[in-house]
Amino acid sequence: MSDPMIDVRGLTRSYGDHAVLRGVDLSVRRGEIFALLGPNGAGKTTAVNVLTTLVRPDAGTVTIAGHDVVRQAARVREVIALTGQYASVDEFQTGEENLAMMATLAHLPRSTVKARTAALLDRFDLTDAARRRVETYSGGMRRRVDLAISLVANPQVLILDEPTTGLDPQSRSELWDVVRELAADGITVLLTTQYLEEADRLADTIAVLDGGRVVARGTASELKALVPGQHVRVDVEDSHALASVQKIGLEISGIDEKDLAATIPTTEPLRTVRDVLARADEQGIPVTGVSVVKPSLDDVFLALTGSRTARTAGPRRSTPTTPSAPTQPAASPATTKAGLR
Repeated sequence: MSDPMIDVRGLTRSYGDHAVLRGVDLSVRRGEIFALLGPNGAGKTTAVNVLTTLVRPDAGTVTIAGHDVVRQAARVREVIALTGQYASVDEFQTGEENLAMMATLAHLPRSTVKARTAALLDRFDLTDAARRRVETYSGGMRRRVDLAISLVANPQVLILDEPTTGLDPQSRSELWDVVRELAADGITVLLTTQYLEEADRLADTIAVLDGGRVVARGTASELKALVPGQHVRVDVEDSHALASVQKIGLEISGIDEKDLAATIPTTEPLRTVRDVLARADEQGIPVTGVSVVKPSLDDVFLALTGSRTARTAGPRRSTPTTPSAPTQPAASPATTKAGLR
């Protein structure tokens, strides 16, 4: 097995008496998309600052492409690129000028600057807008220019710090496609995000950071398997029916007054569905739909950290019931240090 592209062992960092990172361990493979999830104050930004050599760790070791971030900081900076939360581009220059300027600053041979700029403009679908000032670009186009700039020097590792902040859903989806293509080309991507759907749909591996510690890691499916049970969602016709559902004799874990739906926790989804339909029929409650809702990353995050993230990029997915009983999730190989609270 090849050495990890990013290897973090026992990373500790404090500011005064406040411990921000407390023994963080991470391992990211070449060509992997690795998401670091966590609430505000969990230590994500400090971790990124250490990885990019902007902050020195108090203890532990961090290597990127085999280079130590403290003893070989210059070599680390040669193989990484960082894109922050907001596009860092010169709005008064054109997209083409931004890329050419960064190519020059990266000391690319003058003979290659024009070709490299043209190739990146084409890759990010910016050729038609290449000679327009960036100030005329949409938010999604600015973000693509910013990402293109990060790739000017052909980095081995791309660190994206909440890259889709402020983007509309379409621009966010387009950026996800670009990130997948970069990983397919062998670039290692470390992504910090508060968008749960982003981590779910994009990342090969997810680590949850809370209180400066990695409390769980694994694939999205593995993490979801840490949360026991499922839920049955009951959609009704009106607010009167919603009030009646709360009195049918089953435990209700949530009420959505806007969408006229109630949620019932269960370990036996099929049996619960049958009970709901039978009791609703007996009491004349107009039910418009019943579905089984599997644990989401939002549920995982709540279980691990005691709070939900500030941002969820999309609604929870539900699985319509079928005549056959849904299967329970298999035991998960996901690792967790703190366990579920």
